Amino acid sequence: MINLMLTSCTIERGAAARCAEAPVPAQVRTQVQDPAHAHVQAAAELADGLGAHQARISPKFLYDALGSTLFEAICALPEYYPTRTEAALFERFGAEIARACGAGTTLIDLGAGNCAKAASLFPRLRPARYVAVDISVDFLTEALARLRGRFPHIAMEALGLDFSNGLALPDSVPAERRLFFYPGSSLGNFTPPEARAFLLRLRNECGPDGGLLIGIDLVKDKATLDAAYDDALGVTAAFNLNILRHANHLLGADFDVRGWRHVAFYNEAPGRVEMHLEARTPQRVRWPGGGRDFAAGERIHTENSYKYRQADAIALLEQSGFETTRIWLDARCPFAVIHAQAIR
Repeated sequence: MINLMLTSCTIERGAAARCAEAPVPAQVRTQVQDPAHAHVQAAAELADGLGAHQARISPKFLYDALGSTLFEAICALPEYYPTRTEAALFERFGAEIARACGAGTTLIDLGAGNCAKAASLFPRLRPARYVAVDISVDFLTEALARLRGRFPHIAMEALGLDFSNGLALPDSVPAERRLFFYPGSSLGNFTPPEARAFLLRLRNECGPDGGLLIGIDLVKDKATLDAAYDDALGVTAAFNLNILRHANHLLGADFDVRGWRHVAFYNEAPGRVEMHLEARTPQRVRWPGGGRDFAAGERIHTENSYKYRQADAIALLEQSGFETTRIWLDARCPFAVIHAQAIR
């Protein structure tokens, strides 16, 4: 068990906390991208990635219903420190975080999954509206339905969409007081230029008085990082291998999951954990309109998880149109929760 040393920092340039607004009655709305169009887009993206010189599958395809369930299990593993470290920060500094963010916001939870992280903050953040966004819409809708009974005073909306390439919120989401919530260090799945572009899109959706509450994993020792992404029970391996089953469904491919193995390691030069799937033997994979032969030992790149230094994380936010107002840190297992206000 990691011994946590938690601290908080104030950035003097930060904006003041917002005033509370009265909550609105609860309602649950679900909006989903056109399924047929989304399926065609996914298949095209998968075929393009698998046909690249370095074969790749975007990490967003890790999160079908089974993948989302496996990730829940990963979050409970002793090796996977981000979830418990971030949860400890939210628990220790919840009151400070609430003051920085202000009550009565529209809390927009990106990659909401089972919505548990946001729900744990509801009593302190007291949002007027909760908008849960996730690519796995069935998993998301079930989670949101469970929340409605616990928090009947919060209006709720589920958006089933892929926000990695764009985020156009519907008119049902108020333009004022938007607080984007992006916990769990998911920003690390983007390369730094991609992260900057993603944050710029969030800034553009923030409106005149919006903000961001984000979790960012910080650089730490290689042994800790390697173990976190290659656990002893093999849950992360199952999570990674499931992406091939998902690709079979979306693309009509014929991957034999048994012919692949999970590989994960911290690559110190670019400062990222990498996840790959490696062919155990020569593989011939086909799908409608295409296919590829894989040599034994050839890999498919499935995920990056970049780890930041604190100064670099702050610089990235500032370059993307945000002004950091507060930082809450775990010093023993470096991790940061940051509140940033959109620069007017």
